[in-house]
Amino acid sequence: MAMIVGTPLARARVLPGLRSPTFRRTSLFHRFRDIRQLRRCCSIAASINLAPPARNDGQVRVRFAPSPTGNLHVGGARTALFNYLFARSKGGKFILRIEDTDLERSTKESEEALLQDLTWLGLNWDEGPSVGGEYGPYRQSERNTLYKQYAEKLLESGYVYRCFCSNEELEKMKEDAKLKGLPPVYAGKWANAPEEDVKKELEKGTSFTYRFRVPKEGNLKITDLIRGEVTWSLNTLGDFVIMRSNGQPVYNFCVTVDDATMAISHVIRAEEHLPNTLRQALIYKALGFSMPYFAHVSLILAPDRSKLSKRHGATSVGQFREMGYLPQAMVNYLALLGWGDGTENEFYTLEQLVEKFTIERVNKGGAIFDSVKLRWMNGQYLQSFPPEELARLIGQHWKSSGILNESEGQFVEEVVALLKDAIDLILDSDKALTNFLSYPLYATLASAEAMPLLEDRLSEVASSLLAAYDNGELSNALEEGHAGWQSWVKSFGKSLKRKGKSLFLPLRLLLTGKLHGPDMGLSVVLLHRAGISGIVNPQTGFLTLDERFKVLREVDWQSLNADQTTVAPANSAAH
Repeated sequence: MAMIVGTPLARARVLPGLRSPTFRRTSLFHRFRDIRQLRRCCSIAASINLAPPARNDGQVRVRFAPSPTGNLHVGGARTALFNYLFARSKGGKFILRIEDTDLERSTKESEEALLQDLTWLGLNWDEGPSVGGEYGPYRQSERNTLYKQYAEKLLESGYVYRCFCSNEELEKMKEDAKLKGLPPVYAGKWANAPEEDVKKELEKGTSFTYRFRVPKEGNLKITDLIRGEVTWSLNTLGDFVIMRSNGQPVYNFCVTVDDATMAISHVIRAEEHLPNTLRQALIYKALGFSMPYFAHVSLILAPDRSKLSKRHGATSVGQFREMGYLPQAMVNYLALLGWGDGTENEFYTLEQLVEKFTIERVNKGGAIFDSVKLRWMNGQYLQSFPPEELARLIGQHWKSSGILNESEGQFVEEVVALLKDAIDLILDSDKALTNFLSYPLYATLASAEAMPLLEDRLSEVASSLLAAYDNGELSNALEEGHAGWQSWVKSFGKSLKRKGKSLFLPLRLLLTGKLHGPDMGLSVVLLHRAGISGIVNPQTGFLTLDERFKVLREVDWQSLNADQTTVAPANSAAH
């Protein structure tokens, strides 16, 4: 609901050619047959009710209207998501409109990136660029003729006038208002200028803007679907420009004409647009258009509660996509920034969000963007993928990043299953795999954590392990897979009279070069397969089991036992 309270009504006039009834130039009361009809438009306190009436077809129509001047910010993505969810939950239409009137900053590349990001998120639009629709065109730059037509109608009806003030004059008005402690509003020099003065300026070719006449007293009140009642005082606004001197329309005028002529029923947007509602509501009234419902969503804040910006890290959808985030996780997380269904549940598919979403449960307060939680949520989604789908995603990434020569097969499937708990992002898989394939034997032997193993006769275990490798026992066991390893390691432990940590920690260190990691048996089997299959790109520095045993033969155990330090041989230093 919206209304203008305490406004002089004599200024209200009809617009030629518009279907919606407005006030004519003659007496207000000539428009009404009785006092009851008057009350339906105006209260006794001269309030003009601008509540949006039910549309003829009752269809919900919402729009997301980004400017193609940069990347799609996560705040914009959440606004798009809320519009999408609201439309789908009401059986309505989700419209995409490109607001590209900033000709200097708008680029085709940015528009294409916006479309790509929205498509990646799964927010498919019903009308808009690349889709079309009966309310097009859907780029503001292609709608200039329409804006000029409505600007001329406002000029003819008296809601708008030509202003010939120079920039210097306008600056002087601001300075004078500042000195008097008044709001820096237009002083109204050309608001009631004689026709002959206007004609002289036109004949001289003086450039002019179109200014909208704002009532000098009264308030404008709307009922926001999220924030409740919001009121502005009209005397703080001043007559504002709707068309620049170069013929280009101003943002608030474009938006109002677009939303009205595209039959937008609900305007769901960021709270930073709330002040724009005052100007837009006045334009709606002057043009005789039905007002949409407004819902202004709170800003997304950084952990320090400042506005989320580049200094806080990644802020655009494209950046998160390139970092390996999943669209399902992004959509899920963005939906929870300022909305919840009242339960403890944190995981929703897009379809479930459509089913659960209501505008009434959108919070007024700012939502904190927690990148740690987003990362965790992405990991949960990854781990919930069917094994074959997860292996396909990560395998393709490993091949494209140059770690593996193949993107699929038994090795890929099994190593993904082994490492997935350490992967929250697709990009994390690079580090997980390269760490798995590395053999930092000398660095680990030189660490304080390895000292107890050295003191527990690690060299003897190494000697027995080399013997088992040389006689083919270990290789034969690994050919049989995990079951073969389990059988061999049990027998090997008995021969050394070792079990538990005293057996497995030395073996892990000698075979993987590390003291910690995933299941050792599965790890050793996979390292064996990687070595014989050639699936790992040699550029990674991967050492096969054959090469690892060569390194083991070169270890100076006597020196290690004496000093607990060593220097790696030159040909092994990189490993």
